Amino acid sequence: MNLDLTPEQEAFREEVRAFFAENTPAEFKPRVRAGMRLEPPEYIAWQKLLHNRGWGAPSWPREYGGTGWNPTELYIFESEASRADAPLQFHQGLELIGPIIFTFGSDSQKAKYLPAIVSGDDWWCQGYSEPGAGSDLASLSTRAVRQGDEYVVTGQKAWTSYAHVANRMFLLARTDPDGRKQGRKQDGISLFLVDMDTPGINIRPVITIDEIHHTNEVFLDDVRLPLTALLGEEGKGWGYGKVLLDRERSVTAGTTIRLAQQLRGARDAATQAKIGNRRLIDDPRVADRLAQLDVEVLALEAMVMRTMAEAASGIDSGPRASMIKVRWSELLQQITEFWVELQGYGAMHFASVGNQPQGEGDPWAAKGMLYSRVTSIYGGSNEIQRNIIARRALGL
Repeated sequence: MNLDLTPEQEAFREEVRAFFAENTPAEFKPRVRAGMRLEPPEYIAWQKLLHNRGWGAPSWPREYGGTGWNPTELYIFESEASRADAPLQFHQGLELIGPIIFTFGSDSQKAKYLPAIVSGDDWWCQGYSEPGAGSDLASLSTRAVRQGDEYVVTGQKAWTSYAHVANRMFLLARTDPDGRKQGRKQDGISLFLVDMDTPGINIRPVITIDEIHHTNEVFLDDVRLPLTALLGEEGKGWGYGKVLLDRERSVTAGTTIRLAQQLRGARDAATQAKIGNRRLIDDPRVADRLAQLDVEVLALEAMVMRTMAEAASGIDSGPRASMIKVRWSELLQQITEFWVELQGYGAMHFASVGNQPQGEGDPWAAKGMLYSRVTSIYGGSNEIQRNIIARRALGL
């Protein structure tokens, strides 16, 4: 990927930089730098702001309401957002189900769902994981039985992020229970687009280690869906879902560029903290660790840029999405841990007031460190990703 910007690309970078400088709320920045998510109303407001600017779907083709940007323009957009500590856009609709809808959905599904994703009017959640089917998603047992002109869905989903605020869900369910017996366990799974106010859907909150409610259990008790809720062909859901999971791992492209934010936080902490009259940044061991993390982030960023360029050219990058996901999550955990370590013992002793941590140093760093633990689990655990890498790259 060529990093020498044309005059037009330089002008675009200045335009994006000015937009983020003018429009990024100051109250977002500490959380964004720590790698934390915004609150749902904040995400929605941010999405609407970008939509009004014409940047609501940076990675989508123009015909579906996107910008049509090439990989270089996407990189400029994300790197300038990182530079300004501007938030990521919420990805469930934009980067996961949206592209699946415009690739495999019917014309009526495209017309119904795509504009509302770009405008921020719809909020999607992912009905994938189950109590007995997490990283081994093909073992899912939620069933969708066709009865006349409806599907009746029964089952349970786990770790469903933002189900309590979402108005839509994309759901994997088994429509042919015999398919698993006759062939692979991936056979007979279908993908559905579900309205969350459908009778029979019940949500129970799960409070995680960061003390924030963003994930849930979802119970589906005889949920009746119209036939139009089926996306694509019946029984082909695993193929669509696999594409979606690859996209979820590739979503870390934007997030990977954001690792520079956490690294800036760690560098600032090392600059401000002192032992006696000596700044930690002047300690060769600290400087060496920061430099090594800097090199690791740059190397991963180069891999992401190559993957983005290949995707734009229709080239299959093989297991690289899994490789990016593993390395990004590891680096995020290492950087946030080091950031907290540089602030000292007091940084870990904070009290939460609502979602506002109070403590020494930058208390959002500690929140970010706790939140980073989930990144090596969601989207398919890193252990599963290593199996995918071994199978697809090494033929094991």
